[in-house]
Amino acid sequence: MAPITWLWVVRSEMQTIPELLQSRFRKKSIERYPVEGMTKLRNDRLLRALRRKPVDCTPVWIMRQAGRYLPEYRETRKQAGDFLTLCKTPELACEVTLQPLRRFDLDAAIVFSDILTIPDAMGLGLSVNEGEGPRFERPIDSKNAIDALRVPELEDDLGYVFEAVRIIRHELDGSVPLIGFAGSPWTLATYMVEGKSTRDFARIKALMYEQPHALHALLDILTESVSGYLAAQVGAGADVLMVFDTWGGVLSHTEYREFSLSAMRRIVEALKSDELTRHIPVILFTKGGGQWLKEMADSGCDALGCDWTTSLAVARNAVGEQVALQGNLDPAVLYARPEVIERAVESVLDDFGVGCGHVFNLGHGITPGVNPDHVRVMVDAVHQTGGRN
Repeated sequence: MAPITWLWVVRSEMQTIPELLQSRFRKKSIERYPVEGMTKLRNDRLLRALRRKPVDCTPVWIMRQAGRYLPEYRETRKQAGDFLTLCKTPELACEVTLQPLRRFDLDAAIVFSDILTIPDAMGLGLSVNEGEGPRFERPIDSKNAIDALRVPELEDDLGYVFEAVRIIRHELDGSVPLIGFAGSPWTLATYMVEGKSTRDFARIKALMYEQPHALHALLDILTESVSGYLAAQVGAGADVLMVFDTWGGVLSHTEYREFSLSAMRRIVEALKSDELTRHIPVILFTKGGGQWLKEMADSGCDALGCDWTTSLAVARNAVGEQVALQGNLDPAVLYARPEVIERAVESVLDDFGVGCGHVFNLGHGITPGVNPDHVRVMVDAVHQTGGRN
């Protein structure tokens, strides 16, 4: 009989997290149950790299690796009917999570979901239409609307995500680690206030400058929600956590520290103070955040994602041995010829140099028009270089 491996079920009981955090984070009441047949990780390159330990070759995974560039993804989404149904049906979310791993020799899976699950669970009326991006039917337009928000009940409101994590973890059967994720509080707030994607961030920045206390109240609710949401993904089986701060880079230096980094720091503190999650590597990624890498590293996270505008050598010089680094090939390189892709991969690896603590990735998400064969070229080129410890 296969050994019993315990997974964790998260119950939505409200308690207080350690007082040192001085916040209203939700601490989970945990019940665990056995899942038969699960094994230890056979490929732990990602975990070793995130902990800055030697690896046989640089690990690689891809932001948005389950996505529209894959024909099998497009077929599954067609069967689902729409994007949100795909996200909210655990079996389908599992299927699209596994699709890129069947094609490419990737070193991690990342659960298929969306960064806007939390605001959706808050009742803002999320819709995602092809070619339009996400929209909220009821965006935040006043302090009263912020005061009316509630922290989602984990299993009741977001249980479909945790069920997907449990199913994916079982199907992976120890082949590679599973990454769970969430959007940063600032990034979630931009969508909740703007109501949709934006180029000028006029509404959220007006709120920030005119009513900073109101924005802080919104960020407090989101920080609490994201912390519990990430911990619950670990409870369901995630091995690594990542916080996507997609829009932190649109802030000025002072405002980034106050309205984006501060919330992410509190999330890391919450995760690192909890017995369930303290051993889980946490990756922070701010797109356009190269100037803040040292301050981000001081948050207590384990790794930092870098976009393609930041030299890994410069990033490494800024953070030293404090954290691992992830990145950072320009996603547009994947539209080039295979030999160009191979040279670009070599350039990224050379930029990081010799030593432990590098996870290869794109500098942001893969785009829909990429040829999957070019992704294979990139992944194979990373692995063929061997370790650079």
